[in-house]
Amino acid sequence: MERKVLEELTCFGLSRQEASIYVELIKHGKMTGYELSKETGISRSNVYAACAELVTKGACYLEEVESTKYIPVDLEVFLKNRINRLKEKADFIVAHKPAEVVNADGYITIRGSENILDKVKQMIECTNARIYLLASSKIIENFESELINLAKRNIKIVILSDGFNMVNAKIYKTEVEPDQIRFISDSTFVLTGQLSGSVEDKCLYSGQENLVSVMKEYLKNKIFLLENNL
Repeated sequence: MERKVLEELTCFGLSRQEASIYVELIKHGKMTGYELSKETGISRSNVYAACAELVTKGACYLEEVESTKYIPVDLEVFLKNRINRLKEKADFIVAHKPAEVVNADGYITIRGSENILDKVKQMIECTNARIYLLASSKIIENFESELINLAKRNIKIVILSDGFNMVNAKIYKTEVEPDQIRFISDSTFVLTGQLSGSVEDKCLYSGQENLVSVMKEYLKNKIFLLENNL
C-alpha cells in the first residue's frame, strides 16, 4: 500500500525520492537530514536536496534550532493546497485558451483505459438529449455517478447490460462482451472498442455520420430483439 501511496504522490509534483522522504517524515515527525538518510538509505546530499524541494513545494517546514530539522506538513493539507493551486492554474488556462476548431468528422483512436474513461465521462457530461450505452456492469460502474447526474437533468438514458440497474434509465438485460463498450451520445458522437482496464485498451471515437448510423442501427436491432424476446 505504501508503494502505491508513493506512486500517487508523484502525481502531486513530488519526485519518487521526495515522496519517500515525505512519507518518512509523516511516519516519524520532525527529523534531521542525517536521521532521514539513515532511515531511508538515501545519501545525505540527496536527502538535503530533496528536503529543500519539499520545503519549496509546501510539503514540509524547517525548524532551525541547534540542528536543522524538517517538519512534515499534514498530508491532507498538502494535497488540498496542491489541488487548489492546480485549480487556479487550470482556471487561468481555460480563461486564456486559444479559439478551438471543432472537427467531428474524423475518426479518433483513444488508447489506455484511463484516457478512454475520461472521454466517456466527458461525453456523458456534454450530452444534451439522450445516450445509448452497451457495456458490462463492471465497465458502467466506472462512470455511474456521471450517469446519475445525467438522469437528474432528465436526459434519456438507455442501457444494455448484463445486470446493471439504475433508476430513471431504460435498462435492457442482455449478455455482453465483458471488455467491450458501445456508446452513442445525442445521436451525434460514437465511442466503441475495448475497455478492460489496461493501458493497451483502444477505442474509436467519432462524430462521422456513417459510423453513428451503423451503431444506432446495431443497437436499435438489439433492442428490438430484446423487447420481442427473440
